Amino acid sequence: MIDAPANSAARAGEAFSRGSGVLVLADGMVFEGRGFGATGHAVGEVCFNTAMTGYEEILTDPSYAGQVIAFTFPHIGVVGTNGEDIESTNPAARALVVRADAEHPSNWRTLSSLDRWLQSHGIPGVSGIDTRSLAARIREQGMPHGVVAHSPEGRFDIGALTRAARNFPGLEGIDLAREVTCSQTYTWRETPWNWGQGYRQRRGPGWRAVVIDYGVKRNILRQLAGHGADITVLPADATLGDILQHEPHGVLLSNGPGDPSAMGDYAIPTIAALLDRRVPIFGICLGHQLLALALGARTRKMAHGHHGANHPVKDLETGRVEIVSMNHGFTVDGATLPKGVRETHVSLFDGSNCGLALEKNPSFSVQYHPEASPGPMDSHYLFERFAKIAAPVSS
Repeated sequence: MIDAPANSAARAGEAFSRGSGVLVLADGMVFEGRGFGATGHAVGEVCFNTAMTGYEEILTDPSYAGQVIAFTFPHIGVVGTNGEDIESTNPAARALVVRADAEHPSNWRTLSSLDRWLQSHGIPGVSGIDTRSLAARIREQGMPHGVVAHSPEGRFDIGALTRAARNFPGLEGIDLAREVTCSQTYTWRETPWNWGQGYRQRRGPGWRAVVIDYGVKRNILRQLAGHGADITVLPADATLGDILQHEPHGVLLSNGPGDPSAMGDYAIPTIAALLDRRVPIFGICLGHQLLALALGARTRKMAHGHHGANHPVKDLETGRVEIVSMNHGFTVDGATLPKGVRETHVSLFDGSNCGLALEKNPSFSVQYHPEASPGPMDSHYLFERFAKIAAPVSS
């Protein structure tokens, strides 16, 4: 662990070797630090996350595909990593930026350090960065494109790294769900983690839920299973026929990365067809945005997005305020919701749309992550709501 050196605004072509890691932004700003994790470099959209816990769940959330994650909480890696907290097998995040990484983690569940875990997944990181300054910059100027580079020798071609950041195409108009979705259909029966028991398997018959995997997190599936669902997970490009052959009582549109408007040739028409058949739908994050587009609303890119586990959201129907987990860089334009669709939740940070419900159709969605991994459990009731809507009534 090292103290953050002075941040440098080096010009293209300049090289230095005072640290073993750098974050280089497209405008030429260079943050020096200590490299850890995998060697090499990775480019992406730089966002900041304000969560104080759950860094392993965040790093393995497929919604972070194409992004470099900068944590505002200063100590990352203090509890190491384990095999239970991952949200996907193959992390989609491009790189990691922290103020201080823990070289000697301490927790009874630790299997390896964050440094070793990042190496095993080919993800470079840089520590010793003034993340407060970086977060303020993102908040004021939007999410920049940037490169994280790690070289044990401390030698970097700043000009080449700057060009790589400038040449990054960004996330607007990009369909990333195809990169993180499953390649084939599978079933899921694992239920949420319990103290002293770990994860368990759901037993007995249940109501049938189909999950469209745009980048689904495992704890979303566990919450569904914990509410009695027999779950079948389908790839993002599943057709209406693929879905209906499983005779679902309800369909969950999962979270995921990228621009929802880039999925108009396959996802949106399928969702519209499900709406026509009045199949109950529950949308989460990207699934929320896709449901809105299928209904005729519009989405837009946000300047710095919402990334963290401490976001206040107001339920407009009850007046209740929930603290929720969020991870999105696009948002539904609430002003474009059509007649027959009501806005149900809004962010208390910026007033942006965070939920919708149909008035004559048993479907609803939220922008945030109600499975709470990581994050508060304020929104677990949404899975119970979906189960009550979708599950057939016993005779």
